[in-house]
Amino acid sequence: MDTDATAPLTDLDHVFNGFSVDDVDAAQAFYRDVLGVPVERDDEPMGMLWLVLGPRRVLVYPKGEAHQPASYTVLNFPTDDVRGTVRALADRGVEFLRYDGMPQDDLGVMSGDGPLIAWFTDPAGNVHSVIELGPEPGEG
Repeated sequence: MDTDATAPLTDLDHVFNGFSVDDVDAAQAFYRDVLGVPVERDDEPMGMLWLVLGPRRVLVYPKGEAHQPASYTVLNFPTDDVRGTVRALADRGVEFLRYDGMPQDDLGVMSGDGPLIAWFTDPAGNVHSVIELGPEPGEG
C-alpha cells in the first residue's frame, strides 16, 4: 500500500495504543506477576508502564481518581487452550466475568458462534479476554 507523502499520518509503523489505570503499581504487579506479561516502566515523573506483547507495546498510563474503567474488551490474549489458561489464571486469583444471557460454562468460558472466550478485569476494572487462538487477521 502506497502512502501519500503529504498525508498527515505517515509513521504508521510506530502507532501504538494505550489505556488508563488508577494505580500503575497495582497494574504493574498484575500484568507482570499474575499474567506473566513482560513490562517496562518509565522513570519519568508519571511512571508510564509499557506492556511488551511480542513485537507490540501497549501504554498503560496513570489517571488516578479520574480513571474510568473500559467497559469494552481492551486486550484479547489469544491461546490455543482457553479452558486451561482460564484455570491457570484462576489459580493465580483472576476472577472471570459472567454476563447475563451468554452461554458460559462453569469456568466462565463462552462458547457460541465464535471462538471460545472468557473475560476478566485488571485491578483498575479494565476488561480483557482470553480467546481461542485463530488465524492472524487477514489470513485464511
